[in-house]
Amino acid sequence: MDPALSRAVDWLLEHQDPAGWWCGEFETNVTITAEHILLLRFLGLDPSPLRDAVTRYLLGQQREDGSWALYYEGPADLSTSIEAYAALKVLGLDPTSEPMRRALQVIHDLGGVAQARVFTRIWLAMFGQYPWDGVPSMPPELIWLPPSAPFNLYDFACWARATITPLLIILARRPVRPLGCDLGELVLPGSEHLLTRVPGSGPFWWGDKVLKRYDHLVRHPGRDRACQRIVEWIIARQEADGSWGGIQSAWVMSLIALHLEGLPLDHPVMRAGLAGFDRVALEDERGWRLQASTSPVWDTAWAVLALRRAGLPREHPRLALAVDWLLQEQIPGGGDWQVRTGTIPGGGWAFEFDNDHYPDIDDTAVVVLALLEAGHEDRVRNAVERAARWILAMRSTDGGWGAFDRDNAREVIHRLPIADFGTLIDPPSEDVTAHVLEMLARLSFPSTDPVVARGLEFLQQTQRPDGAWFGRWGVNYIYGTWCAVSALTAFADTDATARAMVPRAVAWLLDRQNADGGWGETCGSYEDPNLAGVGRSTPSQTAWAVLALQAAGLGQHPACRRGLDFLRERQVGGTWEEREHTGTGFPGDFFINYHLYRHVFPTMALAGAATGMDSPR
Repeated sequence: MDPALSRAVDWLLEHQDPAGWWCGEFETNVTITAEHILLLRFLGLDPSPLRDAVTRYLLGQQREDGSWALYYEGPADLSTSIEAYAALKVLGLDPTSEPMRRALQVIHDLGGVAQARVFTRIWLAMFGQYPWDGVPSMPPELIWLPPSAPFNLYDFACWARATITPLLIILARRPVRPLGCDLGELVLPGSEHLLTRVPGSGPFWWGDKVLKRYDHLVRHPGRDRACQRIVEWIIARQEADGSWGGIQSAWVMSLIALHLEGLPLDHPVMRAGLAGFDRVALEDERGWRLQASTSPVWDTAWAVLALRRAGLPREHPRLALAVDWLLQEQIPGGGDWQVRTGTIPGGGWAFEFDNDHYPDIDDTAVVVLALLEAGHEDRVRNAVERAARWILAMRSTDGGWGAFDRDNAREVIHRLPIADFGTLIDPPSEDVTAHVLEMLARLSFPSTDPVVARGLEFLQQTQRPDGAWFGRWGVNYIYGTWCAVSALTAFADTDATARAMVPRAVAWLLDRQNADGGWGETCGSYEDPNLAGVGRSTPSQTAWAVLALQAAGLGQHPACRRGLDFLRERQVGGTWEEREHTGTGFPGDFFINYHLYRHVFPTMALAGAATGMDSPR
């Protein structure tokens, strides 16, 4: 075995949990931790036990110019910097200190708080540090809209739905609670008139004005009943670990909304919600920080695929342990996704330890691939069949698959004034569709099957003129192209359309290789497509490119060999270092550094070379 591959396999086995799963850190930006401090202050809880460790973390992430960014070496981000500054001031850091003075200067250079994103303004408004009239209005009465009506809750992607639903209460109640300090200095002198400006145009701008007038009325008939219905909706969707939607934004907004509606901190729902943060908190020499989510199901599925590709025998006890854990994580019940599909039975997997209301298609497809690759066919057959039926039922009408819902693509949602951060809908994407097609190939679906044919057509329609594909959930075109090539080559022997798409994709990858032999792409490519495939070489992105070339039968190509050399030369202690964010939450707005990406994908690439998986098909 390649010594680098052997070390990588040993590292992976050493880092498996005794229960059978793998889970790397889910690193994002500092707003997750900063907002936790603000949450504690809003609920009247003392953040001082976290003061030193959180301060160390936040200051450790501050850049030389005084700002904080959305991703490693990204541009200064105004809202992120404001929230970090606010949390540090709440924690007692002297505002005249050098880090705070530099932060305030960059905040002013970027336009001050009047130019901040809506969610940052909402956080400040809850403490009287920003006027509520400068925040978009959304009525809680939206809870009554049927799924067929425009702007109903199910027009929003599940992550947005789980966040906006409790936010409806917050926007209606307009709370103001003490922060313990003043943040008036965040207003750039001369921009005061902008504080009550709500962005928007046409009917959406006028609609917000009408809602503002209604909000200022003394009486709001039926509003209390709508808020009570939202409370019921929220409580019904709390997960076993106390969270909501598996993500921080839904979690904190739900706790705030429930508290506003009278649930005391010792209420079982509130107690569980607050206790659940312990599971996603991390503390080490970098300080204390909160993860926005966790990725054990996703990480475990890829770890199993990496170990099998590296030749670990199917009867190995570690693989059996992982299979057992994955099987018990399958979600048989229903969820919000049934609004668009009807009462079809469940069978998917979620991303996190506990997120039974929101299984996702991407995780489910990769888990099925892992279960099939790990063997034990008799043991996994029923689970695989249930998963496949569920995924087929989740296909959108354009032939592709989104992540969590079917046909969740009403673009008008993005014209709402509140829609200035993140992706609020979940349309089919190239990478998720590719993972599903790869799964269907593994299940022996022929290319002539109507579902497969429509999926291949979807990839054909979304391939860029230069040969690449967009990456919705990974950065960016390198990720999307690897996913698509992996699916297309699975059908290339029998389908001319699939076969014809691969050469242009390969040519694009070869053209994007860096001088050091690796591949890299900045998160900035979401804002500027001219940066597609452009960036400092990283282990995960290099591995994706190598895996795509291997799948296309070019494992012996000089470019592929140079990519493998890049990975071998940069291995450290059996693994790889990677500070760059190569995962995507919201394109352009929210990025993820999956700490296991830097390991599982290079391991798979090295394994492909060592076991002959890179030979021409």
